[in-house]
Amino acid sequence: MKIAIVKLSAMGDIVHAMVALQFIKKHNPNIQIDWFVEKAFFQVLENNPDIDNIYSLNLKAIKKDKKQLFSQIKQVKTYSKKTYDLVIDAQGLIKSAIVSKLLGKRVAGFSKDSIREKAASYFYKNKVSIAYDENTIDRNAKVLSKPLGFEILESDILDMKPFLYYKDEDKIIYEYLKDDKKNIIFVIGSTWESRNYPKEKFLNIANSLKANCLVVWGNEEEKEKATWLEENSKYIKALPKINLNTLKALISKCDLLIGNDTGPTHMAWALCKPSITIFGPTPINRVYQTSINKVVKSSSKVNHYKLNKNDFSIKDIDENIIIEIARKLLN
Repeated sequence: MKIAIVKLSAMGDIVHAMVALQFIKKHNPNIQIDWFVEKAFFQVLENNPDIDNIYSLNLKAIKKDKKQLFSQIKQVKTYSKKTYDLVIDAQGLIKSAIVSKLLGKRVAGFSKDSIREKAASYFYKNKVSIAYDENTIDRNAKVLSKPLGFEILESDILDMKPFLYYKDEDKIIYEYLKDDKKNIIFVIGSTWESRNYPKEKFLNIANSLKANCLVVWGNEEEKEKATWLEENSKYIKALPKINLNTLKALISKCDLLIGNDTGPTHMAWALCKPSITIFGPTPINRVYQTSINKVVKSSSKVNHYKLNKNDFSIKDIDENIIIEIARKLLN
């Protein structure tokens, strides 16, 4: 059997869907799995032995140049010649549904009451029902397993093996890791400012834990915060710019990751590394809480169907709560 998975973005959503791969292959070892993804996130999937082929698209380029629409459609139609037995749209957006339909006739995806962009469901022959406000990881597991005739249980996911892989990483990261101290990664950025824990509180966490705290960043604004943190604490180092492949390697070597609700933070869970995810305006059921993967949430109420980008309640979270959890995880 030959299937295509369409999960274009974002990084955290891709990570949460990838957990299903090992169980799909266990259910059907001979299945061929191809994955279609936005070009920017190609390296998240790269080197995973359960994926046969990764195909990148650049649909985001259409926002800047409308002419790109035709070139992207042409590219997808080229991929459609691979004749898939089943295409699974694990995203549930109109754009991902169109890509899925162009790839093959037999398409599975979420039912209209299970997604925000309800019109996407009209592109699917096989529709999977699960509430939109259910756990994100469970939603991905169900939409990727039910069309294949089996079920991924919570107990399966809790007993998963790490599923992010790296190769030929930038060796510069090993100059920053310490053998005589615990290595903690700080993920200080995200897509919205209201999802970002204050840099001053990250500073207090570092000064309290007195570990080797390494700050990763993805843009100039985050780089400025990382530099500020390094300048104000002897326990903090701002890493140089690294790619996603090297980020996977770095996280796999750390003792703890503390970060906002964003893709790099969720990588720790995927690599079975201890983590603390800090939530403000987003729901905590985007993740699994385990003995080593903890969450801290602000007091604000979250509407899954309409997230409030002006909810800055994350700033009110007491860093001492995070420090206490971190000490337990490090011990």
